[in-house]
Amino acid sequence: MAEPAYVTIAGDYARRIRTGELPPGTQLPSYAEIAERNDVSDIVVRKAVELLQNQGLVRSVRRRGVFVASRTNLVRISPERQMQDPETSFGNESDREIQIERDVAQVSASAETAEALGLEVGREVSRVITRASEGGQPISISDTYQPAQIEGISTAKTLEETIADRIPSADHAQWLRVNSGELVKSVHQRFIDADGRVVMVSDVSYPRDRYDAFIFRMTLD
Repeated sequence: MAEPAYVTIAGDYARRIRTGELPPGTQLPSYAEIAERNDVSDIVVRKAVELLQNQGLVRSVRRRGVFVASRTNLVRISPERQMQDPETSFGNESDREIQIERDVAQVSASAETAEALGLEVGREVSRVITRASEGGQPISISDTYQPAQIEGISTAKTLEETIADRIPSADHAQWLRVNSGELVKSVHQRFIDADGRVVMVSDVSYPRDRYDAFIFRMTLD
């Protein structure tokens, strides 16, 4: 899924804000200047600034402009984050080197995976393990499963995410270098198509102190 221009623009400013390149109180360029620099319309710029505001990264002052907020709380936002690959998502959060490792395999569905995807136990499914590190420090690991005949989330219409502090699986604990019994921040994702079928499930683990909060943005019809 191609990343919308407003997400790309917001991501660039988010990275510069989080890394301190743009300190609190810094005034962003005008909408017209940002539009010209990125060869986009004012509407795209407004959506980018709105995304930054929803993330708590900037504040708008009437008749003065947009300024970097004194406290930047946002750590995650949906659905924009699901449009990005991990390289982009984590790259927008840091100026250190981001490394992504992926293991892809076809495996037989366990009872738990089969139940989650609505399949028979033993059915072939695709499994992707994604490990992310920042400057050599592990920051995320995920296990993603989907039916073998489905690729990606292009057919998904609904995303459900469950956030919790949990004791990680042994593999997740080992990668994140957490001690036995130590909690991590866990995100369980279910991507569902228009017919109500689950097309992908994913379990993501982060160090518990990686983020202060999880903020979600959605459209209400």
